[in-house]
Amino acid sequence: MKGQTSCDSCMNYVYDEEYDYYECQVSLDEDEMGRFLSNTLYHCPHYQYNDEYKIVRKQI
Repeated sequence: MKGQTSCDSCMNYVYDEEYDYYECQVSLDEDEMGRFLSNTLYHCPHYQYNDEYKIVRKQI
């Protein structure tokens, strides 16, 4: 299944301590929200790999 992404490794998927769950910070349309809530892997156009060292590598 080429091009699938996982919300678990996306930098837009953050933990909300007040409500005690993870949520996507991107404003999704109705179809995207349906796929997000069904926990299926799909090619998300908003996916960004959570790599906090990316900036450091560019500085070297």
